[in-house]
Amino acid sequence: MIGWYVHHQGAGHLHRARAVQRVLDLPATVLSSLPRPEDWTGEWVQLERDDGDPAREPDAGGRLHWAPLHQRGLTTRMAQISAWLGSARPTLLVCDVSVEVCLLARLHGIPVLVVAMPGVRSDPAHLLGYDVATSVVGCWPVQARGLFESSPAVAGRLRLVGGLSRFSVVRPEPRRPGPPRVSVLLGTGGSDIDEVMIDQARTRSAGWDWTIMGRHVRQWHADPSESLRHADVVITQAGQNAVAEVAAARRPAIVIPARRPHDEQLRTAAALEQGPWPVSVRAEWPLQDWASLLHTTAALDGEAWASWCDGLAASRFAAIVEELAARFPDPSP
Repeated sequence: MIGWYVHHQGAGHLHRARAVQRVLDLPATVLSSLPRPEDWTGEWVQLERDDGDPAREPDAGGRLHWAPLHQRGLTTRMAQISAWLGSARPTLLVCDVSVEVCLLARLHGIPVLVVAMPGVRSDPAHLLGYDVATSVVGCWPVQARGLFESSPAVAGRLRLVGGLSRFSVVRPEPRRPGPPRVSVLLGTGGSDIDEVMIDQARTRSAGWDWTIMGRHVRQWHADPSESLRHADVVITQAGQNAVAEVAAARRPAIVIPARRPHDEQLRTAAALEQGPWPVSVRAEWPLQDWASLLHTTAALDGEAWASWCDGLAASRFAAIVEELAARFPDPSP
């Protein structure tokens, strides 16, 4: 049995865990402060939140990312994880993603697979987490140059599985009749894009039918797959899961990176722009020329996403988990 730590920021970490566990031949227990999904049938350890009190010295002098002093939620949370590690004795912990949880598991003698995130990850805290991990996995293709920056030692250990989408890759199908369609996919992790900006773009793109999906604008779509599949253009930020889902839908996209720590989305957008993928990258939300931008992007070949997301990333990830579990079995009865 393995453990799977799921960070509560956004929905992408949970989507990734669920996609891999669907093809994993090992039982897995999720540890997270996210609410347990109603349709979740496996084991779930509900963790205390650790962001409710004022944060004092959270980075421990730059060696950690989030360990604020005398934070009751953090104390309870770490005790919960420690208790579970001691009683369940998992063969492996998949950590997606927290340096502190990675360290905690390794200090319990549990091998850790840590999920790498795009961006500049060469700070002492990231390096510490990567260095103590048994394996480091990235969910982007080898063709994405410059997306991840860390130490040479970490880069040499990084195992890439490709873009990992919770949705299956869409095969070519006839276009659904109707006006040209644009879908805006913003997710749950916060956005610089608001309804006023979107409404201004709509007025500058007469004849286009817009669907807006995002927790902070209009309405949240738990399953955006149909809207993505029938869009002529998708507008999205450069989060890992959003890009993977657009790639799986094989739709051309306008990508506008959000401001995130460690230049996560800036690095992803730059890699997309330099590669063969069907994207129009903009540094910020355009104020004009929307009709031209949508028309130009719609003409790109969505099948060019195949090298980013071939539909097998979850299986590759699961194979790494199973390999590590077989390499480090618990010898105790």
